[in-house]
Amino acid sequence: MTRLPHGRPSDGAPADAAGELCGRGEETVLLDELLAQARDGTGGALVLWGEPGVGKSALLRYVHDRAADFVRLSHSATRPEADLAQAGLHGLLRPVTDRIESPTTARAAALRAALGEGGGPVDRLAVGAAVLSLLCELAERQPVLVVVDDGQWLDEATGLCLGIVARRARAHPVVVVLADHSDPATRPWQGLAAVRVDALTDESARRLLATAAPLADEATVRKMIRETGGNPLALHELAALGGDFDETEYHRQGRSPRVGPRLRRAFRAAIEALSPPARLLTVLAAAEEHGDRLTVQRAGRASGAGDAAWDEVADAGLLRVVGDRVLFRHPVVSRAVYEGCGGAARRQAHRVLAATMPDGAEERAWHLAAMAHDRDENVARLLERTADRSRIRGGTETAARSLWRAAELSPAPIDASRRLAGAARAFWDAGCAATAERLLDDAERLAPGPHIAQRSGGLRGVVEFTRGRPEVAHHYLTTDMNHVSDPGAVLELGTLALRAAWSAGRDLQDGALELLRELDVDGPTVSPGTPAWWRGDGPADATPAAMCAADEADVRARATIPPLLPPAPLGLAWGIDGPMGDVLRRRIPHLRRRDDPPRLAIALAQAAMLDNVAGRWAEAESSAVEGLRLARDMGADHIASHCRTSLGWLAAARGDERTVAEATARSLETSLPQGVRALSAAAHWSRGMASLFHERPEEALDSLMRLTEPGHGAEHPTFALLAALDTAEAAVRLGRHDLADERVRALEAWARRTGAPWARLAGYVTRALVGGAGAEDAFRAALDVPGARSHPLLHARAQLLYGEWLRRGRRRIDARVQIGGAIEVFDRLGAEPLHRRARREQDLTGPPGGRGSPGTGATHRLTAQEERVARLAAERLTNREIAVQLRISHRTVGHHLGNVFAKLGINTRTELNCVDACPEPP
Repeated sequence: MTRLPHGRPSDGAPADAAGELCGRGEETVLLDELLAQARDGTGGALVLWGEPGVGKSALLRYVHDRAADFVRLSHSATRPEADLAQAGLHGLLRPVTDRIESPTTARAAALRAALGEGGGPVDRLAVGAAVLSLLCELAERQPVLVVVDDGQWLDEATGLCLGIVARRARAHPVVVVLADHSDPATRPWQGLAAVRVDALTDESARRLLATAAPLADEATVRKMIRETGGNPLALHELAALGGDFDETEYHRQGRSPRVGPRLRRAFRAAIEALSPPARLLTVLAAAEEHGDRLTVQRAGRASGAGDAAWDEVADAGLLRVVGDRVLFRHPVVSRAVYEGCGGAARRQAHRVLAATMPDGAEERAWHLAAMAHDRDENVARLLERTADRSRIRGGTETAARSLWRAAELSPAPIDASRRLAGAARAFWDAGCAATAERLLDDAERLAPGPHIAQRSGGLRGVVEFTRGRPEVAHHYLTTDMNHVSDPGAVLELGTLALRAAWSAGRDLQDGALELLRELDVDGPTVSPGTPAWWRGDGPADATPAAMCAADEADVRARATIPPLLPPAPLGLAWGIDGPMGDVLRRRIPHLRRRDDPPRLAIALAQAAMLDNVAGRWAEAESSAVEGLRLARDMGADHIASHCRTSLGWLAAARGDERTVAEATARSLETSLPQGVRALSAAAHWSRGMASLFHERPEEALDSLMRLTEPGHGAEHPTFALLAALDTAEAAVRLGRHDLADERVRALEAWARRTGAPWARLAGYVTRALVGGAGAEDAFRAALDVPGARSHPLLHARAQLLYGEWLRRGRRRIDARVQIGGAIEVFDRLGAEPLHRRARREQDLTGPPGGRGSPGTGATHRLTAQEERVARLAAERLTNREIAVQLRISHRTVGHHLGNVFAKLGINTRTELNCVDACPEPP
């Protein structure tokens, strides 16, 4: 064993003899830049993260010391604070509580409620906005610096609040610097600028040891650097404690132990050297961990630890008193003391601390739980009440941990199972899906029964649906609807059961619909139109217009109960995609503000598909990518597959076959084995679209026929309808008119039933594709369907197919009008394969003498009426608007435009500016 001579005491900062931070040049430059920007009026935020003891606290002290001209607010989180909602916020804002106005203002009410000085539930967004407003007010006089150490121990509510503040601080001279053990990508600080603080290089570690252990020889220095891995705190602590190295222990481990256990062993020896009262005092301070000097003093006096014990621990450098706070020189020291003192000493400390607190204190419940070494129903009840209060204040994860510990202390298996189920639901709501599933499994093994559904809000069915097992999920969801008493939870389960039945492609909806009919949430939950959405049967005596109007009104009425909306493909089939999209666009920002990842991911997946068909492809891609990221983070494969479905459809329309193959393969990997027919059908539809648009009709038909093949895993009536036009076009190209006729009948029947614009348009087009004397009338009827242009890709395809039909009939001028309109839409959307096809068709419609030139003098070949039409078209008027102005029919306008395009040798309206140089015709 090598003994290191003592150097001067250190607080753990990686500083050399000149007082500079060793090896932290880049980090200090970033911190100085943040402060300089704030002095110029621009705020910012930075997260420092890395392993314990690596020097994050030293960097926080550095920026704190450099900001002497700032209003400085600092807080160091501790382990028990992670279980007390808003405790971190209370510690951070304590120096400025006098700046909170009278309780009559909204800001003051939110802050006082968060700090436990007001009643009622806490709105997280309101608290975040109130804290930001308070800091901005302080910053009006001088810049503000907010420093938070040990962010990993912040309670959930405070963490979310600081995340809100940090993301919005740039517009004000407010700087937020946080230190955390974990990668911020998995924490509330996601998206903020972050710097990983790594261990010191060998050179920097040597500079540090030259100050901390000036008498150490070269061999000892090398050994210290090797054993600590360059961790500054470990280097300092080993130097301060004499640098003991147990070679036997090192060889027995076979590798260098982690810093934590080594520090615990080192501090155990230091604590054992203290007198019993002083030893108890250090354990009391470590067990209390809020740093409340009065609480530790009361507990110490009750245990015989008086002033002499305080002097002893202060002389040993373990504790120091700053105002009303008692502090270890570093949180790692506190943890090392607590974990290294032994179970009996910890229980005694918690027992003494609990005895000094009032009966209703939340901290008392946790101290009683920590000292319990056997099951105790009284303590379990206290923790359960603590959990209820935490949920009201927004501390969902805090409530979950309280219930979990309460379950561990419950003597009766039924009570333990009930509390585990409640903890599972709380963890699920907090986004901790894996832990929630584990606790739910434990609850069911311990004491199965309806109490689990009651306490967890029917979580088992929700979990199964998220895993992508719709039939299993439907069974649990409909069963648990009878066991859950909260109407809001029953509503969520029932609508999820409807989605599960639809996803499975089976007729399972009736049971859930019947239970929803009996439910009353601020009025009847199930309106007359709702069952039709899910069953696929409209009222027999309803006209299409009446059905469409009723459905749209019902969607808007149900906007306040978003779970009642059908899945996006089903809403599209019914023609209610417009109002559904409006509802989702309003709901998504609300879910972001609530920080509700599960529901946000579902809403984004829904919105992506609706934006696809509405031609908002950039928005669709953004929503699908964001939803996919959230789903991956939660492990929600089912939601992730829905997002991939939208990305696959979009890639098919854009002609990106590689992305189509990748997205559909990933979806089918999970959807086929689990029987999620909706996802399997969507994947085959995307494949069929991609093949059809690249003019491989045989391959396309092979994929699309799976949607109607009995018994196939992709058989699904909704997607069979949505893909009917694609199926009919591929069938006609291959001479399979029997298949095309089937699709025509299906679309026409659905259009009569629902009046959905897309279905009417697609029905007319498929009727025209089949051929016959009424083909042209069908094409014209398709293009004249009210609302058809709200589906731009579908409408442009109708124009292209009509133009091809006209070109084959040698009506080149008329064909150019239709194909030119299609080209404009395909070009705007980025539908590359259809754009190429339309361009090729346009080239085939040129005049026999060759295409004209829009150059100088080209317009003299136009008639006066053609020039009038061309001028108005150049002003972006539609054919119908031009017809109104010139008092002619819109078809005559189309005929004139066809002549203009042919004479000028142009393809689109955007090329009509050349006529502006001509004099106004008489």
